[in-house]
Amino acid sequence: MSPRRVTLADVAKAAGVSRTTASLVLSGRGRELRISQDVEQRVLRAAEELQYRPNIVSVGLRTGISRTIGFVSDTVATSRLAGDMIKGALEAARERGFMLFIGETEGDAELERLLLQAMHDRQVDGLILASMFTRTITVPKAVTAAPAVLLNALPDRPTPLPAVLPDEIEAGRHAARVLLDAGHRDGVYLIGAGPGPGDVPQQSVAAAERLAGIHEALGEAGVKVAGARTCPDWLPEYGLAATRDLLRTVRPRALICFNDRIAMGAYQALDDFGLKVPADVSVVSFDDHPIASWVRPRLTTVALPHYELGRKAVDVLFAEIERDRGDAGRPGRVHRVPMPVRARESVARPPAAEPLG
Repeated sequence: MSPRRVTLADVAKAAGVSRTTASLVLSGRGRELRISQDVEQRVLRAAEELQYRPNIVSVGLRTGISRTIGFVSDTVATSRLAGDMIKGALEAARERGFMLFIGETEGDAELERLLLQAMHDRQVDGLILASMFTRTITVPKAVTAAPAVLLNALPDRPTPLPAVLPDEIEAGRHAARVLLDAGHRDGVYLIGAGPGPGDVPQQSVAAAERLAGIHEALGEAGVKVAGARTCPDWLPEYGLAATRDLLRTVRPRALICFNDRIAMGAYQALDDFGLKVPADVSVVSFDDHPIASWVRPRLTTVALPHYELGRKAVDVLFAEIERDRGDAGRPGRVHRVPMPVRARESVARPPAAEPLG
C-alpha cells in the first residue's frame, strides 16, 4: 500500500495555523500579507519535516500554468540519430522549471490525434510537434489549441506557427566550399539527389535545400556539377548501387553524398573499383551520423545540430507563450539553426592531371 500523500491541511495542522495561512506562506505571499516571521517559520519547518510537495495539477488549475510542455514526434523519441534533439529540449525546459511530456506517433494520424488530445487534457503550456527528418507536413488542427512550434518540419500551407529547422541551404554551401577550398573545380558529382531541383525525394526539404546550397556555392565559383545519381532511399545499399553505376562510365574527382549512409555505400563502391579516398576521390557528406567517425578514412560531413534544434524549439516556444496573441494571423517565422562542418580525412586536393603523350 502506497503512503498517503502529505496535504496542505497536514502542514497547517502541524504548524498550528489555518489552511489559508499555510497556503499563503508556501506560495511566497506571507510577508506581502503581513504574516509574522514566527508563523512563517513554523509553516516552512512543518512543510520540510513532513516532506510536503504541492499538488502541481491543482496549482495549474488555479493559476492556468501547468509548467509542462508536450513534445509529440513521429520517430524522434526512439531514433538514436536524433536522441540529442530530445536531450536539448529536456535541458532547456528543465532550466526553466518545466517538464517535458513526450509522445511518439510512428506516423499514425489517429495516434497523433489522441496524443495531442492527451497533452491538452493535461493542460500543457505549449506544444512541440517534431519530425525525424526535415519535411513538409499537414499541421493537425489540435496543435493550435495552445502555443506551439514545429520542429524539423514546415507546414504544407500558411500557418501562424513558427518552425525550427536546420539550415540545410547553408549546409549545402558548406559542403561545396569544402571541395572548392581543397582546389576542386571539375569532376564533382552528386550521389543521392540532383542534378536538377526536381531530382529529389518527395517531401524531403533537406534534399531540395542541400541541393540549392550546393549549386549556389559552386555557381559563385564558376563551377558546375558534373553529374548526379539519385537514390530511392538514403541508405548504404543505394549509395553503393548509385556510385557503382556512376563509376562504370566516369572517373569522378569528388563526390557530394546527400547523407552519411549514402557515403558509406559510396566508400564501398570506390573500393570495389580500386579507388582510394581521398587520394583518388574526395568525399563530403551530411548529418554527422556515428558512421562518419567509424569509416576509414573518417568522413568529412556537415552535422545536423540535433541538440541545438531541441533547445531552440523550447526557446521559440517560450517566446510564443509570452507574446501578444493579437498577431496570431501572421505567418510563422522560420528559425534556422546552423549546421557545422566536421572536417576529417575524406577530402584532399585533386590529383594532378596526367601529362599527355
